[in-house]
Amino acid sequence: MKFNHSLQFNAVPEWVSKYIDYSRLKKLIYTLEKSQLEEEAARGDTEQQALISFDSDGIFAKAVDEEVDKVDQFYKETEEKLYEELEVLLADEDDYNKRTVFVDNEEGEEPSATTQSFLFRGAERDHANTYHDDAEVDYEPESYEGPSEPAAGSRRPRSSSEGAINRRGSMDSVSDIDIDFMSDYKITLKKRATNMYVSLCELRSYVQLNRTGFTKALKKYRKTLRSELREKDTAISRAYVFSASTEEALDDRINDAVALYARLATAGNQRLAAQQLRLQLREHVVWERNTVWRDMIGMERRAHAASAAPAPSGKTSADVIEQLPEYIHILGYNIPRVIFSATAIKIVFIFLLFVFLLCFPVMDSVEQNNCLALVVGASLLWATEAMPLFVTALLVPFLVVLLQIPKDAETGRRMSSEEASKFIFSQMWSSVIMLLLGGFTLAAALSKYDIAKRIATAILSRSGTNPRIVLLNLMFVATFLSMWISNVASPVLCYSISQPLLRTLPDGSIFAKAIVFGIALASNIGGMVSPIASPQNIIALENLDPTPSWAQWFAVAIPVSIVSLLLVWVLLILTFRDTRPLTLGHVREVEDKFTFKQYFICAVTAFTIVLWIFSHNLEGVLGEMGVSALIPIVLFFGTGLLTAEDFNNFLWTIIALAMGGIALGKAVSSSGLLKTIAHGILAQVEGMSLYGVLLVFGLMILIVATFVSHTVAALIILPLVASIGNDLPNPQPGILVMASALLCSAAMGLPTSGFPNVTAICMTDGLGRPYLTVNTFISRGVIASFLVYLVVITLGYVMMNLAGF
Repeated sequence: MKFNHSLQFNAVPEWVSKYIDYSRLKKLIYTLEKSQLEEEAARGDTEQQALISFDSDGIFAKAVDEEVDKVDQFYKETEEKLYEELEVLLADEDDYNKRTVFVDNEEGEEPSATTQSFLFRGAERDHANTYHDDAEVDYEPESYEGPSEPAAGSRRPRSSSEGAINRRGSMDSVSDIDIDFMSDYKITLKKRATNMYVSLCELRSYVQLNRTGFTKALKKYRKTLRSELREKDTAISRAYVFSASTEEALDDRINDAVALYARLATAGNQRLAAQQLRLQLREHVVWERNTVWRDMIGMERRAHAASAAPAPSGKTSADVIEQLPEYIHILGYNIPRVIFSATAIKIVFIFLLFVFLLCFPVMDSVEQNNCLALVVGASLLWATEAMPLFVTALLVPFLVVLLQIPKDAETGRRMSSEEASKFIFSQMWSSVIMLLLGGFTLAAALSKYDIAKRIATAILSRSGTNPRIVLLNLMFVATFLSMWISNVASPVLCYSISQPLLRTLPDGSIFAKAIVFGIALASNIGGMVSPIASPQNIIALENLDPTPSWAQWFAVAIPVSIVSLLLVWVLLILTFRDTRPLTLGHVREVEDKFTFKQYFICAVTAFTIVLWIFSHNLEGVLGEMGVSALIPIVLFFGTGLLTAEDFNNFLWTIIALAMGGIALGKAVSSSGLLKTIAHGILAQVEGMSLYGVLLVFGLMILIVATFVSHTVAALIILPLVASIGNDLPNPQPGILVMASALLCSAAMGLPTSGFPNVTAICMTDGLGRPYLTVNTFISRGVIASFLVYLVVITLGYVMMNLAGF
């Protein structure tokens, strides 16, 4: 959690305005950074920092001093108040002890004036309870300030008390009627001691949070503006609140509160008293601040929602039909109101079409007809996203078994439901799924221990300040990270790294759009580089027979991605021209040294990748690539580097989607439907060469993937492409499948075409304005998609032939 959020959620609610204004200091740092860059640009010298005309250290030190004075003043006032309350509480404990001594005194020793006052108040309370049994008395004694005279015109309660005392005969008999008061008063003292302990601990937390805030603010300032400003140069070193003597005095008061509670509640056992008080403190935090935290989090979420891109005007697809009239009169019957959503209408329509295809056969074979109904239904559910994608994927094996779609490969006999279930489930959990899990494991380790971020900052820190070079390096980093931590996580990480650049650009800078859009396009391109970079590659591996090695995949994907990246970079440079001179901030490399854990993760990752690259040569030892994927899973989770929580955070929806796609592909192949459809398409493209088929199907896949997302397009089309490639006069299904997989990642024309595009369209500047619009994707994304298409069908085709696809 960022410190600003941690400060909000851990602050004492009543003191919120008295804490360090960390947001103000952070904004000032970014303002000074931007001013520094503007000054450098005006001077035309980015090296001589000493020539900067304004005193950034002085400005920031003054702001820090103002915050320190505010914190220091509040602490002094609160400390004085709490210390006085603690002294009063200790004095009340002494009075309680004196009274206890008097009550237990067998010789009837005359009590002190203070003790007599407490005895008198106890007798008065006892008398009130005697004559007013129905009244609730909630009495909390305050510190003794001497007997008070009643207000004019009021009744004198003392007469009743005195009467009660006189009726008992003597003062020493008061102990008999005062036992209840003593017990209640002891409970009150314990409650006050607990409250005092909680208040003092909150005061100590106040000091610690503010101390952390000032330390972090100074560290951020030094790192951002390359300054040597230290605490000794500000009021922090001179502040009373942060002095060692103040801390010691506060700890002593907390110990006094613990000792007081021990004397009252635990018979002097301070260790037990400390445990009970810590429990009380924990319950206080949970109970007293739960509502405040929930409200703060709600405000935070609403703030983020308010800064998101405004929704387009007009009704969305979900608002097509809001509701029917209250009652519909049909044939004399009143039908209650039914509320339909666009999603429900989609599901009903797809279900009716599914039933229609089942009842009115289109294919000659029952298995093929049932499979056609399943393919159409699942494809429409995936394309419209009427249900979550993974839910549709899990529905596939259920319908495969229910409709008895698979046929025995040897006899051609239709499988029974039991045989079909064994067949389809055995196909779903395959080596490809294990490869996907291995990829998730590597990605989790590289992200959790900041290895991916350190690699990215190391590259960007050497990029200089030339906007074009910085953009190219950012795109390269996004592509490289997509290879290993997937093109889902890569853009998120890159946008985090690029924040120092984005915040220093002038408001409305067109180059900021180039950075955001460039990262998205580069992440899409990075999705084609390695087999674990994106789900569509996993689906392609399942449809490639024999499965290519990583070396074969790299031989094709790396040259294609590099050339595509350069062409897209040129496109962005030409279409996002900023006439104003730009001087970019530096992305600083992480200075911490590599730890043993990080070295270990890098070594295991490199070793696993090498095994994947040479998987074909090691088949006699390790079998399929999925077995090698178990190595990082066992080592990272077995050593505790990754935990069960990390395992639960895997993208299991993607895994379920891949398994559903495998199940559908096996069902289509086993039923014979795939072969029938492939023969029908071949009749239409008869006489065309392999390259001609590639041109036609490549363009079709690019269009489909633009509208229905990359993964869905791969699920629907890749099995068909593989079958068509097998039935060509010169069978080369590997080229068609590999090219199709690459082109699925190349579809970048709409904000919804892939995960990187969705992330990019949500990016906003400091004022909550989106960097990109739908028009940005259409005007540049479509052109970028076509450029990558040209690279795949030219350079990619040559490399696939050379690699032996």
